[in-house]
Amino acid sequence: MNMELTLPAAFLVGLLGGVHCVGMCSGIVGALTGGLSPQLRQSRWRFLSALLAYNGGRIISYSLAGLLLGFLGQQVSGLGVLASYPVGRILAGIFMVLFGFYLAGWGRALQVLERLGARLWKYIEPLGRRFIPVCNSGQAYLLGMVWGWLPCGMVYAVLAMALASSSVLYGGLIMLAFGLGTLPLMIAMGFAFNSLAHLLQGRIIRSMAGATVMLFGLYTIFSAPSMHAQHRHQHPHGSMEPMHHGAGGQVPEILP
Repeated sequence: MNMELTLPAAFLVGLLGGVHCVGMCSGIVGALTGGLSPQLRQSRWRFLSALLAYNGGRIISYSLAGLLLGFLGQQVSGLGVLASYPVGRILAGIFMVLFGFYLAGWGRALQVLERLGARLWKYIEPLGRRFIPVCNSGQAYLLGMVWGWLPCGMVYAVLAMALASSSVLYGGLIMLAFGLGTLPLMIAMGFAFNSLAHLLQGRIIRSMAGATVMLFGLYTIFSAPSMHAQHRHQHPHGSMEPMHHGAGGQVPEILP
């Protein structure tokens, strides 16, 4: 995959997908702000530090998941299975298109994955309750790391990109870029999540964000190099010219 394009794309998916975060995570942010100790709520700077720590933990969990999926993709790629086909990239594009429909409210295909993830989440979620009420930034950070594993179709769509990268490093960077893209809206939600949620859940904004993500997905699919194009890239002249032996059994010469 072209990482010069993929990393900005992951960031933009996070930024545009913040519309989805508002609908899905506003309750979590409300629980976080409501679960802060009085000392943290009385100081705007302490509140901001706790909010940043929470989101930092969430982004770290995304990055760890990206590292794991990148490692898995690397192992599969190393086996040489379907090496001539851009399966990973096409799969990532399909997930982005499905998420675009999901974000716009035109389909619920990714809810199947969210239901599967919910089976694991029921074992993880109780860990987060141990850090409520949040008394300091350290607790907020640990709470964020737990909530980073919340089942989410948007996260799964970008994890498909991390898997397709077939690289531990780039898998982590893709999810890091995605997490940073979600950060501005999540921070804003911490201060005014009720009014912001009402604004961004409008049909027009969700439709525009969903359509943009779908375009990214379609570009990812149709820009994937075909097997024939890869073959021609490896052999620009279509086939290797026959070698001609010089007199006296000298080293064969390859004609241009």
